[in-house]
Amino acid sequence: MPLPSALSLPIVRACLWAATTSLTSAAMMLLIRWAATELHPFQISFLRCIFGALFTLPWLWQMGLSEVRKVDIGRYKWRVILAFASMLTWFYAASYLPMAESTALNFTTPLFATVGAALVLGETVRIRRWTATILGFIGVLVIVRPGAHTFNPAAIIMIVSALTSAFSVLIIKRLTRTESAQSIVMFTFMFLTPLTLIPALFVWQTPSWYVVMLTAGMGLVGTFGNYCSARAFTLADASAVLPIDYLRMPVVALVGFAAFGEVPDALVWLGSAIIACSSLYIAHREAKLAREAARARRP
Repeated sequence: MPLPSALSLPIVRACLWAATTSLTSAAMMLLIRWAATELHPFQISFLRCIFGALFTLPWLWQMGLSEVRKVDIGRYKWRVILAFASMLTWFYAASYLPMAESTALNFTTPLFATVGAALVLGETVRIRRWTATILGFIGVLVIVRPGAHTFNPAAIIMIVSALTSAFSVLIIKRLTRTESAQSIVMFTFMFLTPLTLIPALFVWQTPSWYVVMLTAGMGLVGTFGNYCSARAFTLADASAVLPIDYLRMPVVALVGFAAFGEVPDALVWLGSAIIACSSLYIAHREAKLAREAARARRP
């Protein structure tokens, strides 16, 4: 029997999906910065959701209305609420922060996920993971530098986005046990679109065709990125997917330099490294504990 190729292995495919997610994230931040020169971030969020919903229509057609009626919409309630909060805060902060700094602060999502798993899901988090989590938040302080003349209030907004995103990730991981990646993305956009219209109405102005095209690109890139992320979590545990996510930092730093001449200072790189190391250690510990639990359950 011939050996399976590397691409046929679930872990390899999960890593490829995760790497693609990192690239779409960099593209999304670039499009947001360009669109923010003309529109308020809340209106950009709404337009992005409209196009995101349009790009999911083929999945809706493929699923059929009869199958849609069978879906328990209540399962998506908290996913949509958290995605709404995370999207508005992320778009707002990404419009005013340097791209590399935005990305570095967004890396705190796994740290908040660890806290959420302990406080909300009741998981046991021992001293090693708590220590790594605390070190990760020290990395945040290195980047944000509260009290310094370089402090940017938008950094706090990005941290709030990471917090809400962390709880959203916990819900996505639970949804992937019963729902397909297409369904998760499709139903999220179906409910996000009318929700994001509400804050957009307070800052509405007629967009130019240039911004319409940018937000259409966001819809395509964002929808594909969400699908890639859901596929990665379907194929492998978060502990395997998480390390690939840190490809975002050098990619985003390069894009920020090429597009806006942004050069991250040494403290941004240092804080990013601290956050990344702590997150990777948390992922390593979670994977080790999961393997031990699986062995304990075997007869």
